[in-house]
Amino acid sequence: MPQIKYYIFVFLACFCSLIFAQEDSVEDRDMLSSRLQNHIYQAKLESDRGDYYNAKDNLDKAMVIAEKIDDKKNQGIIHTKIAKVQYLVGNTDKANVSLNTAIQLQRENSDYANLAITYNIKGVIHSTKEEYDDALEYFNSSKTLFEQEDLEEYISEVTLNEAKAYIALQRYDDAKSELDKTIIIAKKHGQNRRLSSALIQSGKIYYAQNDNTLALSKVEEGLAIAKSNNILENINEAYLTLSDIHKERGDYRSSYDYITRHIKLSDSILNIKRENLAPGVSALYINQYKDAENAQLQAQIDEVSAESNFTRITTILSIALITILSLLTLSLYKNNNIRLKTNNMLHKKNDELIVAKEKAELASKTKANFLSTVTHELRTPLYAVTGLTNMLLDEKPKEHQIPHLKSLKFSGDYLLTFINDILQINKIEANKVELDPEIFNLRHKIENVISALSNSAKDNGTNLHIDYDDGLPEVYNGDQLKISQILINLLGNAIKFTKDGDIWIRAYKIDQKDKMYSLRFEIEDNGIGITTEKQEQMFESFSQGSVQINRKYGGTGLGLSIVKGLIKILKGKIYLKSELGKGTTFFFEIPLEKADQAEKPKVEEIKKSNRMEDLDLGNVKILIVEDNKINQMITKKILNKMGLYCDVVDNGESAVEQVKETAYNVVLMDIHMPGISGLEATKIIRTFDKNLTIFALTAVTLEDKMHEFGEAGFNDIISKPFKQEDFENKLYDVLSGKEVTSSFF
Repeated sequence: MPQIKYYIFVFLACFCSLIFAQEDSVEDRDMLSSRLQNHIYQAKLESDRGDYYNAKDNLDKAMVIAEKIDDKKNQGIIHTKIAKVQYLVGNTDKANVSLNTAIQLQRENSDYANLAITYNIKGVIHSTKEEYDDALEYFNSSKTLFEQEDLEEYISEVTLNEAKAYIALQRYDDAKSELDKTIIIAKKHGQNRRLSSALIQSGKIYYAQNDNTLALSKVEEGLAIAKSNNILENINEAYLTLSDIHKERGDYRSSYDYITRHIKLSDSILNIKRENLAPGVSALYINQYKDAENAQLQAQIDEVSAESNFTRITTILSIALITILSLLTLSLYKNNNIRLKTNNMLHKKNDELIVAKEKAELASKTKANFLSTVTHELRTPLYAVTGLTNMLLDEKPKEHQIPHLKSLKFSGDYLLTFINDILQINKIEANKVELDPEIFNLRHKIENVISALSNSAKDNGTNLHIDYDDGLPEVYNGDQLKISQILINLLGNAIKFTKDGDIWIRAYKIDQKDKMYSLRFEIEDNGIGITTEKQEQMFESFSQGSVQINRKYGGTGLGLSIVKGLIKILKGKIYLKSELGKGTTFFFEIPLEKADQAEKPKVEEIKKSNRMEDLDLGNVKILIVEDNKINQMITKKILNKMGLYCDVVDNGESAVEQVKETAYNVVLMDIHMPGISGLEATKIIRTFDKNLTIFALTAVTLEDKMHEFGEAGFNDIISKPFKQEDFENKLYDVLSGKEVTSSFF
């Protein structure tokens, strides 16, 4: 019996000890969690006032606690905050290491909200290094996660950072879009700092686009908000931007006034930062941080050494190191004073850089304006050439006149193709070509290209062969239009230089990772071949094998340059192998994502006859607004041939008056006319008639102007010279009651 009592006593004692141990563990964990949050809060306060060393120290202490209680979520948060401090003091390499650790922890714990914050900081670091493409990818990932977590108030900072990256890349339309989002979110959540900065950045864009009036308005609005909320950094940035704007406007007094305010406020901000430092240390935050880091390391060495037998030696070394650090601090302080004295000189150099930048921008604008003017002036007479030629061919010319008219039509089409090629190369070089991915059948696409060029091959007595690798998927998600253009250019080039021969088109896989395939395409011919000397120049603009080849086979020498640019956009590469007299093989490799299925194209029956015969055209009225007499005659004759009645005016003022007096179904509006332009006339018409269908019938370069057409109120654009079939289809859609949907805006 006594033995049983003993066992019962031991059991109760162990049980109570376990209960008390669990209670102590819970209390200890709660206490440690509270201390952890306190360290994080203190770190934020210290970081906000520029005390980066103490902020880092508190974050290190918080990390020790988080690791002790195995709090993975807070470990990720702390790594992100440490990275931000490291970035602020210039240690971007260490900051990247901390961010990568944070990303790994946050992914493992599905902490998407804080992962979004980490991605945003990662993007800022890439922007600082001018790695804008990488930065934009991180900003986009951050924004997606914030949207996924329904944290709209955080998105404004990301969109503001995106806009700054786009401004640096001179992609001003993209920057405007992100700034509009920033302004909306900032107003909704009362984020005055971001709202002020977004308005100032908007002003910078308008300044870059030479709209100084709107630029001035935006920056002054941002400055007012910054002043009312005492946001010194934004006020300082606004002063500098306003100085630039007033200088551009020729108001040098105001420009001088604002640059003076900027310099004065910069000095004031620096003084405020000095006052926030602890007494007796350097005037530079970054130097303070680094010196304090060294001091901390030395203190740890002293602490360890104090327990050893070498206390005296290490003490002497410590004193020597402290003396060296003190001298270094003094040297840095003097260097800082020298730097402040050279501020004026730097501002002068900055002015010189601004002048150089303005000259470079002027040269770029001059080139763009020249190209736009030349293409417009070429397209306008081309409209007359192609229009009159088609009309003469349709009017049953004499037998001996037909070859001459067909030659004239060929020359007009060739010149139009040449102009379009120049515009496309310019667009590629300006990075204005965007990807438009869609699901499509690659095998069918290749077969369609071969079918389209089969007649040209037959004319040369050449046979076309396709070799699509067995087992290679057919359906992909990619930009099929650009792939078609590449294949058409390369295959057309092979046909041109191959007579009574064979051409092979091959497609096969060279690598695969999950659904991503690396595909290689080959276009091989047994034509005339290319000399070794000329092969290196084949992808340059206006390059041909030789003058004799150019005269014999024709061509502008732009096709391969366009192909190379398109393949680069598709993240691929191209190369060739050729031997004179034996033939040429072009290879290009592109990545494509395998898709599950392709949407079946809708097949619509197209009538070859005049589609207008299906409509009641008795009361239909069309107004032609065109100042060129020949173009008036051509457009009117095309409409009359369709059975349509039309009026003609030759300027914008008359167009406005005519629309007020007569109810028209469609207005065909030219852009460049005496008096008010077609854009201005359309804006005026939209003030009293919102429903009238207005087409821009113009030779203007569309890529640079399409947003202006949409803003003015045009329904769609018909580019001169146009295909008569396309023109008729647009009119048929309007007159049959179908809603007009433009592909340009």
